[in-house]
Amino acid sequence: MGLFRKKEIEGKTAEEWFELGLEEQDPEKRLECFSKGLKLDPKNAAAWNDKGFALAVLGRYREALRCFNKALKLDPKYAGAWYNKGTTLTDLERCREALKCFDRALEIDPKYVAAWNNKGTALGMLERYEEALRCFDKVLEIEPNKYPYPWNNKGSILRILGRYEEALRCYDKALEIDPEFEQARNNKRDTEKILRIARKMQKGGSEDG
Repeated sequence: MGLFRKKEIEGKTAEEWFELGLEEQDPEKRLECFSKGLKLDPKNAAAWNDKGFALAVLGRYREALRCFNKALKLDPKYAGAWYNKGTTLTDLERCREALKCFDRALEIDPKYVAAWNNKGTALGMLERYEEALRCFDKVLEIEPNKYPYPWNNKGSILRILGRYEEALRCYDKALEIDPEFEQARNNKRDTEKILRIARKMQKGGSEDG
């Protein structure tokens, strides 16, 4: 009879530990829940992905990568695990490797807006600015009025390229979606300052000429 008893740790099944982990707000406790569940059910790709995410939140990136790799070994078409692996690699500034992960996620789900956004971020870190803009534009083509982040990110790339007026329009759009988005507000203020200086210098140069 004992052979057929459902496996448990501390009176909870793997599924119960996974559910607790998803509900838990504290990342350390969340990690503990997924770890216990995975001892009972080590072939659950979603739980390996969730454990990896908890580790990444704690800054334990290399451990997180091992979890995402386990998830992907179990399910190579798990777009979310490819995305999380790419994001973690970006945090480690391993942007070229990250791009391969985002591309795999986008092969599986071409409308995965977070993957397009974070691919754009990785490209920006590699100074591949025009490609980054195309990624942010892809997000905005799919979801133009839902997320402030791609508007802000696009604005930041445009500012690097000296396209200040366009950048300001992007920051305004981000703030229209989320008026409390402090990063966009700060970016807008800094860009306005740069633009004022640039116009003043241009005016002075034309008068000198």
